[in-house]
Amino acid sequence: MITRYSLPKMSGVWSEENRFRKMLDVELYACEALAKLGKIPKASLLQIQRKARFDVERIKEIERETNHDVIAFIKNISEHVGPDAKFIHMGLTSSDVLDTALAAQMQEACDILIDDTKKLLRMLRQKARRHKRTLMIGRTHSVHAEPLTFGLKMALYFDETNRNLDRLKKAREIVSVGKISGAVGTYANIDPFVEEYTCKKMGLKAAKISTQIVQRDRHAEFLTAIAITGTSLEKFATEFRNLQHTEIGEVEEYFAPGQKGSSAMPHKKNPILCERIAGLARILRANAHAAMDDMVLWHERDISHSSAERVILPDSTILLDYMLDKFSGIVAKLVVNEDRMIENLNRSKGLVFSGKILLELVNKGISRNEAYDLVQRAAFIAKKDEIDFMDSAKKDEIDFMDSLLADNDIRSILGAKAIEEMFDIKYYIRSVDRIFRRVGI
Repeated sequence: MITRYSLPKMSGVWSEENRFRKMLDVELYACEALAKLGKIPKASLLQIQRKARFDVERIKEIERETNHDVIAFIKNISEHVGPDAKFIHMGLTSSDVLDTALAAQMQEACDILIDDTKKLLRMLRQKARRHKRTLMIGRTHSVHAEPLTFGLKMALYFDETNRNLDRLKKAREIVSVGKISGAVGTYANIDPFVEEYTCKKMGLKAAKISTQIVQRDRHAEFLTAIAITGTSLEKFATEFRNLQHTEIGEVEEYFAPGQKGSSAMPHKKNPILCERIAGLARILRANAHAAMDDMVLWHERDISHSSAERVILPDSTILLDYMLDKFSGIVAKLVVNEDRMIENLNRSKGLVFSGKILLELVNKGISRNEAYDLVQRAAFIAKKDEIDFMDSAKKDEIDFMDSLLADNDIRSILGAKAIEEMFDIKYYIRSVDRIFRRVGI
């Protein structure tokens, strides 16, 4: 992944230095296990442990000749160890080392993503609590629906992020699996004890069964959990982008002193970070698709998955790390325009209470169909008036309550006082505390 979207800690996980370090750990632990089985003399093990090291540039130099990264790696180690190097990689196949080391890298990467997600949860919790009773209009089909609070919107994102945390934790468990079972997974040239010992030392579980490789449904689940988390971030960011529309203006990305919005239009404040997150989420979904393609290999293994994984595993974890970090900052500094929320809520002149009026009519014994038609008739009169009065030449404005009071059929059923009492905004947020308790905020 390009430096622009890479944070140092996650990039370090996927560095060549860390990759070869993990591979060396696998080789050394395997030697320890073989020594316990009497396959390697103790003196030779001590020499291997003391002298084994690698040089990334030297490995690259050897690989240019061998065209095989693991052979180049082993040859470089052997150059340092000397004659006792004959015991290194004894009974192992390349994927025993590569897949077990890769599992350790994915585990490290997932730990970072889990910490990132916990940080975002803290930001969302704070924002939800701060705006628990900040009224705004809810929208369905992009049209005013009924009131809710901005805190509820944040609580919804908090709850979804908690599910993403659970998915990442499960994904960590799924990919924390290594294998040292030989060329086709039969332990023909290696004792199963070596696998058990090495995986335990690496902080991994041993695969119950494998071919030449750990099966790639695990990697696909890992990248799918990443893609889902990224898509949640896109969903949240898209809502913020919508609410930043000039015509809505309810929230804004923080705009720092000295920041510029447009090279041509100095007045602009654009939701660039939210847009960036939306774009990067597309890459995560594409990478998850590639991971599913990698599940389908010929017989006990081919190499078609390897090249894709060298891209999609580092890139996906690096991108999600970046996206979670950026979105946590967006939430923490989000500008919430409470006055504009109230202004927008009031623009419909009470039409948002139509559902409540409908239920009251039904409670009075009117059929639902008849009640719906009555309320719709009154609502459309008020709505038409709202549109008509954009023309300043029109006369007195009428809101939904006035339309209901002027409707003899509705007024005769409900009564004027009851109609007026039903226009209480607190009705819509009376369950906020209960919802917050359920969500755990």
